[in-house]
Amino acid sequence: MDEVESRYLNIVIFKDGELKLLQFSYENEDYISPIKTTVEGKVPSLKEYTDDWALNTIIHVDGGQYIGFVRNDGSFAVHNVPPGSYVFQAVNPDFDFEPVRVDVNSKGKIRVRKVNYIQSSQVEVVPHPIKFRLRGPINYFQKRETWRITDMLLSPMVLMMVLPLVVIGVLPKLINTQDPETQKELQNQMSNMPKYDMPDLSEMFTSLLGGSTKSTVKSKGKRRKD
Repeated sequence: MDEVESRYLNIVIFKDGELKLLQFSYENEDYISPIKTTVEGKVPSLKEYTDDWALNTIIHVDGGQYIGFVRNDGSFAVHNVPPGSYVFQAVNPDFDFEPVRVDVNSKGKIRVRKVNYIQSSQVEVVPHPIKFRLRGPINYFQKRETWRITDMLLSPMVLMMVLPLVVIGVLPKLINTQDPETQKELQNQMSNMPKYDMPDLSEMFTSLLGGSTKSTVKSKGKRRKD
């Protein structure tokens, strides 16, 4: 049944030295109020965790635009919901529930679907009345990290020291150097490498040390002649 809107007209008059307020009411038959419906559902029982879970659980519609209260058996009802699309969320300080989206059309028909913020066009319908699904307890604290031996072994400095040693020890075993073909290939690679005239360190040191000894001998000979 359509509702008729009642409107009031206020008129202020001055009579007998006083201000008087006259109020006239009239009805607007062209105004038709939208159909409001009731959304029902159920929250899984948490009685095994706490006894007062129903008192601490509230149904929020679009972050608190509408509110529903949970009965002891877990059922709830949110009344006077106008047409639109709403997100229903069961809010509890200790447990997290999966939200659902409820679409109410102009005729009061209800469609419940899962919330998908990434792909909003993807619709996965769930039955009505709503049945909230428990995700688990809410963890407000992060576990403190403890020292482990793997943290030291997997550090970059240790890997930089260990990996070359592993390569040096394992690579010769993987390559069979006793194979004649492998030896020829290695020799060809060595012969094709460019050769640089690098001085021999041993000769350089002997020349330096030898030159210094000769100079000392010559200086001693001159002293003797003098």
